Amino acid sequence: MKCLVTGSSGLVGTALVERFLREGHTVCRLVRPDSAASAHIASAIAVKWNPGTGEMGTAAEGADAVVHLAGASIAVGRWSAARKALLRSSRVDATRQLVSALSRQKPVPKILVSAAAVGYYGDRGDEILPEESAAGSDFLATLAKDWEAEAAKAEALGMRVVRLRFGVILAKQGGALAKMLLPFRLGAGGRLGSGRQWMSWLTLEEAVEMILFALKNEGVLGALNAVAPEPVRNADFTRALAKALHRPAILPAPAFALRLALGEMADALLLSSQRVVSKKLQELGYRFTHPELGGALAKVLRD
Repeated sequence: MKCLVTGSSGLVGTALVERFLREGHTVCRLVRPDSAASAHIASAIAVKWNPGTGEMGTAAEGADAVVHLAGASIAVGRWSAARKALLRSSRVDATRQLVSALSRQKPVPKILVSAAAVGYYGDRGDEILPEESAAGSDFLATLAKDWEAEAAKAEALGMRVVRLRFGVILAKQGGALAKMLLPFRLGAGGRLGSGRQWMSWLTLEEAVEMILFALKNEGVLGALNAVAPEPVRNADFTRALAKALHRPAILPAPAFALRLALGEMADALLLSSQRVVSKKLQELGYRFTHPELGGALAKVLRD
């Protein structure tokens, strides 16, 4: 299989490209012309791609599949107007240009797997959220909804489109868990706000498996909640992480302090509640590698 990958130097992209290469697939990493990551993985093909115009190198021709993971980090810096514009352009506008570029390929790839996020649902309290649940209305939910809408336009090209709504991805080498490890190891970890908000999670290994499952199974299409079977409350996640690290978790972070430090981002990323369930994956017969939080954390921290 020949696969184009955007966001290949990110947390999920790096792990996915390494897996593709181990399995003997041809990987074309779509990289920005000014990217310093163009030599990130020597055995993959680096193809210049301009997310602003959609232009990409001819080496991308003849691909069977596209995995679209690109997007500026939502967890870096406060959400100023400029930062929000960047978050939107790096997702919505870049996806529009990517689909436009794919439309000019002959033939077009058979499948597009595009990253999305459980932020699509907004802050929903205790409501159980399968894939058919409506989108939220806050900034992050609107961003995710518009992002998915651009990816879905590839269906008009005859492509099978899968939109993976990722939960919190657990990995030592990056993402939310990596930022939590130091304070927890120092005994300074604790719940966020009330701790009653629901967290939907999965391991990095599981994220890669879900992408491969989507690529290989023609019955998979549309939105797919890429989360473990059992979401947990933040307080329960905190206790599980503290137990895995053999440390106490007695220093909660008050909601007002998080809002003071992070502004709007605190409510959207840390205090919002999304009880997202993997309904479609279970119906499709997907076998979870790490279905339970305690075991998942132990595996992630051990590797």
